[in-house]
Amino acid sequence: MVVDGYLLDNQQAEAGERFAALSALFDGSTFRHLAALDIQPDWRCWEVGAGGPTVPAWLSERAHVLATDINTAWLSGGFEVRKHDVGTDPSPGRFDLVHARLVLVHVPTRAKALATMVESLRPGGWLVLEEADPALQPLVCLDSHGPAEQLANRLKQAFRTLMTARGVDLAFGRKLPRLMRDAGLVDVTADAYFPITGPACQALEDASVRQVHHRLVAAGLATPAEIAEHLVNVRSGRLDLATSPMVTAWARKPGTEAAVSSS
Repeated sequence: MVVDGYLLDNQQAEAGERFAALSALFDGSTFRHLAALDIQPDWRCWEVGAGGPTVPAWLSERAHVLATDINTAWLSGGFEVRKHDVGTDPSPGRFDLVHARLVLVHVPTRAKALATMVESLRPGGWLVLEEADPALQPLVCLDSHGPAEQLANRLKQAFRTLMTARGVDLAFGRKLPRLMRDAGLVDVTADAYFPITGPACQALEDASVRQVHHRLVAAGLATPAEIAEHLVNVRSGRLDLATSPMVTAWARKPGTEAAVSSS
């Protein structure tokens, strides 16, 4: 990942708020998928582009965990932490489980990053990828019945215009099963989940808009007055704000069951 090209830079103050909101929204789904793999204490797990600490902390209660990111400032807990760019750096080892959430969609060299994750799997090891697919559901307010909802949807489209300009693939989530099969993985399965309202949806929208508001204005995609009005609407609690669908896909590397050595 190139920090300058990442619209939601983890070095900004709003990043911590976004991590907390994403955890509230998606940790339950993430943990459900990971728990179904029956993680063993002697597994080695790689949490790629971890961002915040909640997922590696959950994994570390069950196995050894390496959590990596280009910015590790938000990572601490009972797991190993290493600065690593999955889009450019070589594999950090061999693992029984590799997991990434909302990582590949932002990586310009996502094909190389996926190849590195697959390469890192031991025979029988599992790859679990969770990626958004905004093109599947382009609205932030599904019930666009009034001016506040219509403004929210216009600003969300402007936000996605900025994302596309930085190489984000807005239809990436749906491609995960095919990409996993093309990479030689087997037992490919996938599902999707997205909340449509609630305090965490509000918190995510608030932090995300504040994080990109200067870029929206500079690109001529929104005015300061529009953004200020939208934030007032968000904080009123009257908007039903949806997230993009989160596609989770999981697959196994051919071979024996996940190895358990610590090499």
